[in-house]
Amino acid sequence: MKKVLGLITSLVLMVSLVGCGATGQNADQAKNSAPAAQKEITISAAASLQDSLTEIQKKYTQQNPGIKLTFNFGASGTLQQQIEQGAPADLFISAGKSQVDNLEAKNLTTKESRVNLLNNTLVLVVGKDNTKITAIQDLTKSDVKQISIGTPESVPAGKYAQESLKNLKLWDALQSKMVLAKDVTQVLNYVETGNVDAGFVYASDAKGSTKVKVVATAPADSHSAIVYPAAIVASTKNKAEAEAFLKYLQGSEAQQIFANYGFQTITK
Repeated sequence: MKKVLGLITSLVLMVSLVGCGATGQNADQAKNSAPAAQKEITISAAASLQDSLTEIQKKYTQQNPGIKLTFNFGASGTLQQQIEQGAPADLFISAGKSQVDNLEAKNLTTKESRVNLLNNTLVLVVGKDNTKITAIQDLTKSDVKQISIGTPESVPAGKYAQESLKNLKLWDALQSKMVLAKDVTQVLNYVETGNVDAGFVYASDAKGSTKVKVVATAPADSHSAIVYPAAIVASTKNKAEAEAFLKYLQGSEAQQIFANYGFQTITK
């Protein structure tokens, strides 16, 4: 009887040990198969880039599942101020050179990382059914009541529009009609909703809207060149990942997406 009991006890012990081993092995397998934590990269980017970068975000994260891209879109001047005040950002993409120049002068971006990413064109848009405005000079007509541009001090598109109108000798005559917007996206929205008669936006913004039409292009020699510079923020803790994404933005896949949205790519 004692032998039988001893045999039973031994069998129970063996089963228990096997079970424990299997449990430990399963736990190790579950641990090894758990997805790795994503690295989050924060990009402060000009509002005019929102549609194109949203598409690029999908492509990039499919190819790089370990990276999470978080975007902060807004007026380039506002984004510059946020970075100056310590807002978290790994990469800055501006619609104007001066914003990156200012950050670079304060050592808030890394000079060696800076690249000119894209170009754009400044255009005058009106509502689809508007027939009274067919040229920039028509903005002086008495029945044109309101014109929108981005606030020149913080919105590069607004600064370009102001430069152009000054060089065309129209700024003084049009100042009383101006409705200033927080960014170029808001300008487009004002025109789309009929809150203003016309607005100056980028060609890329106009291409993405079905509610406006382009009636004129600002002469290229009437304003500064429209360049989108990008630079890595000096305080980044994800330098390698930010560099990799910036390199991707300069590659053929991303540049084609930008071109599809109306941007002019820069040949390297």
